[in-house]
Amino acid sequence: MAGLVLSGCGIKPLPQSFAIPTKGIIINNTHPSKLIFSHSKDPIFSSRTTNPFRFSNWAVKVSAPLRIPSLDEQHLEGERDNRSTSSDEEFVKKEDEFDAGSPPPFKLGDIREAIPKHCWVKDPWRSMSYVVRDVAIVLGLAAAAAYLNNWLVWPLYWAAQGTMFWALFVLGHDCGHGSFSNNPKLNSVVGHLLHSSILVPYHGWRISHRTHHQNHGHVEKDESWHPLNRSPGKSGSHFHPDSDLFVAVEKKDVITSTICWTAMAAMLVGLNFVVGPMQMLKLYGIPYWINVMWLDFVTYLHHHGHEDKLPWYRGKTEAAKPVLGKYYREPKRSWPLPFHLLGELITSMKKDHYVSDTGDVLYYQTDPKLSGSKRR
Repeated sequence: MAGLVLSGCGIKPLPQSFAIPTKGIIINNTHPSKLIFSHSKDPIFSSRTTNPFRFSNWAVKVSAPLRIPSLDEQHLEGERDNRSTSSDEEFVKKEDEFDAGSPPPFKLGDIREAIPKHCWVKDPWRSMSYVVRDVAIVLGLAAAAAYLNNWLVWPLYWAAQGTMFWALFVLGHDCGHGSFSNNPKLNSVVGHLLHSSILVPYHGWRISHRTHHQNHGHVEKDESWHPLNRSPGKSGSHFHPDSDLFVAVEKKDVITSTICWTAMAAMLVGLNFVVGPMQMLKLYGIPYWINVMWLDFVTYLHHHGHEDKLPWYRGKTEAAKPVLGKYYREPKRSWPLPFHLLGELITSMKKDHYVSDTGDVLYYQTDPKLSGSKRR
């Protein structure tokens, strides 16, 4: 019974072969940091007692450091612990920080799977209804403006008609992507009619736009639409079938689009002789440039003005929110007119001035020499 109690207190009998000193400390040669305290004058630990109720050969084993650190050493150890804790906190903070340049933890297939199946169904009748509606609005606005012919009406007409020209471009854009319908011929016919009406070569734009999506954000390979030629610093034309924009099998498509564009340009020249140059400028010329402004405005905001410099896969589809995670951004309420985009445009123009010539992942930088700008 006493053995069990003493064993529970960490007191164990010494082996018979172990020499027990009369007083002092026993150092364990196998583990120098382990000390055994032996008190030979204490009756309960004495090995020479003759009392049958006494216990023999007992010792207390105590673990203790061989040397107690000084106050300075304890202070340095505390500083190391603090630095370690600080490093851990910084590591966690870096883990939580958003790095737009790192590959996302999802694939395009994951996003497609998250979007409901009915969103992928193409309804050509519904698509054509949008075409009929928008063309009717364009013709109605032109007829009303020509009939009223009032300088109080013309500015309103220009804003509305320029926006409707942009609507025609968007429908042709969907034809080029193949999202208008599953019929390539229908997409091509409707796309040519819509884009030619606003002086855009359908196939020339479609092919370069495909290159744009395949190399989105690439400093050297990306393509953006320009009315008469390619992106700045690049050679070639959207109208010429032998341009290095196109491959051999695309030459016929480019020729078809160029013929349609030329026919529309010739018709506009002919209308100048019918209604007069000034009337054509008011009916078509100014709305056309309003449409170009919309195109530039939307294209610019698609590549600027977003939070945390999110890349092209920044999310605005709520169904994909579980997949996108921290890449998801709630769309801002635009109300009837998206006036909030003007603030985004102004902020971006103050900050996004240039792109560095070096580096693997590049962002727009701020030129501190420009007034009102801050380095970012």
